[in-house]
Amino acid sequence: MILAPRHHRHTTAMRWRAAAASAAALLLLSACSDNKADQSGDKNPTSAVTPSTAPRQTPQTSSPDAAEKAAVLASYNAMWVEQMKAYRKADATGTDLEKYASLDALGKFRIDLARMKKAGTVVTGELGHTPTVPDGVDTSGKLAKATVSDCLDLSKWQSVYVKTNEPIPLPSDQPRRYRATATAEKWPNGWMITAYTPHGNQAC
Repeated sequence: MILAPRHHRHTTAMRWRAAAASAAALLLLSACSDNKADQSGDKNPTSAVTPSTAPRQTPQTSSPDAAEKAAVLASYNAMWVEQMKAYRKADATGTDLEKYASLDALGKFRIDLARMKKAGTVVTGELGHTPTVPDGVDTSGKLAKATVSDCLDLSKWQSVYVKTNEPIPLPSDQPRRYRATATAEKWPNGWMITAYTPHGNQAC
């Protein structure tokens, strides 16, 4: 999905980082070993964004409205679907990635895709993930915001060289399951993922 380092050298580990990146970028998997800061983010596949129209009678609590939380997860998962489409061909053309990712997140994904194309690599298999919105939705600012916390699973993920179809093995020190976080903002047309950070050194 998704979905991060200074790679593309001739060593196996560094070339893998160039190919994977999230997000993501971000790069999605390649940036993993470079990100040590903690963030949180999450989202589920529910395509429709359901805005909250009822006025709030009481102060905002840490638990988000169920519909808004579902909408955040829906946008995050939709982004992953489009991100994986792009990673399978090292090109975002023909995908709807821009509908769900913007700003820092989209920029990282584009950089990642450019590096993959230059290295002649694409992604096969699936990148598993289990996103959640642990801290709810913050409506105190001009735009509602939420953070997504995810656990990425590389067990079925594979990067390969396009010309030879040769698989690129993961670095031996790369956790097969690691954390990733994302920031989401509620824009006029729905929730957008504005930042994405993989934490490749944090197993989950």
